[in-house]
Amino acid sequence: MKPFISLGKISKTFYGVKALDNIALTLFPGEVHCLAGQNGCGKSTLIKIISGVYKPDPGFEIAIEGKRYSHLSPIDSVKAGIQVIYQDLSLFPNLTVAENIGIHQHHHNLLVNKREIRRIAALTIKSIDAQLDLDATVESLPIAQRQIVAICRALAQEARLIIMDEPTASLTMQEVKGLLRVIGDLKKRNICVVFVSHRLDEVMEISDRISVLKNGTLIGTYPASDINNKKLAFLMTGKAFSYAVLPPVEKIGEVALSVKNLTKHQQYHDITFQIHQGEILAITGLLGAGRTELCLSLFGLTRPDSGEMMLENKVVHFASNRDAVKAGIGYVSEDRMSTGLVMDQSINDNIISTVLQRLKTPFRLLDTSKSDRIVADLVEQLSIKISSVTLPVNTLSGGNAQRVAIAKWLAINPKVLILDSPTVGVDIANKAGIYQIISALSRKGIAVLMVTDEIDEAFFNSHRILVMRKGEIIAEILPEHTTEAALAEVVNG
Repeated sequence: MKPFISLGKISKTFYGVKALDNIALTLFPGEVHCLAGQNGCGKSTLIKIISGVYKPDPGFEIAIEGKRYSHLSPIDSVKAGIQVIYQDLSLFPNLTVAENIGIHQHHHNLLVNKREIRRIAALTIKSIDAQLDLDATVESLPIAQRQIVAICRALAQEARLIIMDEPTASLTMQEVKGLLRVIGDLKKRNICVVFVSHRLDEVMEISDRISVLKNGTLIGTYPASDINNKKLAFLMTGKAFSYAVLPPVEKIGEVALSVKNLTKHQQYHDITFQIHQGEILAITGLLGAGRTELCLSLFGLTRPDSGEMMLENKVVHFASNRDAVKAGIGYVSEDRMSTGLVMDQSINDNIISTVLQRLKTPFRLLDTSKSDRIVADLVEQLSIKISSVTLPVNTLSGGNAQRVAIAKWLAINPKVLILDSPTVGVDIANKAGIYQIISALSRKGIAVLMVTDEIDEAFFNSHRILVMRKGEIIAEILPEHTTEAALAEVVNG
């Protein structure tokens, strides 16, 4: 089979630092090709070269369907059928599904043919057997449906190669299965899909071949059938990762948080559980289980209709999240880019944002010596790799940004720390680091409530697991007394 695109001698240097070094890569029609590697390995740079955003260093070779390019511009790339779906999707939130899908067909016309746009959108959606409301605005859609809109937009532009950069980072496991089915349909249509994901199970399930990048070099390209998760993790990091359930808490602490018969209409019902000091309690379940909705109430962002919540044996009623913070509850949200962190602000300002009132002098000014000490301690404690705390958070890798999100809540010295999807968009090495942080926090006596839809994450990184389904707790499981497969059966029903 003739390749769709061939790359050779691809290098890219930024200010004397080589981001890519002599990369050779071939992509074929109808294959799903994974780019695997840790954050900073060069994946994004390579994607931008394929899409014409970056020009490689001199001496490169690029050929698309046999045609050689001395310089591949973004327009050349689009004309050749190359489409990139970035993690932020780059959709127009205030426009409808039909307008987002068909807009590139008519953006050069003075008059918009809405009927033609709807026709193109409807045909494209039907071609991948998806279900979307043409008249719904994109901002009203869940993230999984927005992904489908972005794919349909690419198909409407006659895509031959679709690059998906972390398409599953914000999806639940149930939504991921739907996306993987769509990718399988694209493969049947002879469209090449380049898939970038930190979730190794997905990589192994969907990929035909896997190219591993490390420190800007290509370690190798392998048939997915020839490697497994452990080998892939080793190729990416040079480290072997072992997986074992956590040992029981040596000395169980007092009850930190107790919830009894907590109910909120159409979100969760009759929730009862306890979490002790020094315990890691995981809550898992499928889409619509009510996990995040429950956490929002525990953190005071929403009010339950009925039930009781006690913190250290005292009944509490939170009118807002400020009350929860004052009581000693921290909440690391699942969407750090939108609600967890202020991405344009500095690392320093993000970390101290939860304790500003405590850092004021009698003259209502910021006590910089105190704030500097808090930030320095947390940066060291969480091994946040940065050159300066004055850098904006959006300059950090996913793993370091997540550590900053955790640091900002550790600044309040929490009694209970809620972690909603703590490793979303984080590579395998940084995942291991975050799990070590969580374990260390529990040893310090903090009660950690970890919400996750990744079954292996819950199984190997918690002392106890609650399974939710349709707003109710249906099972309580001790990892030491069961298997990962048995847990998966309970979760999936």
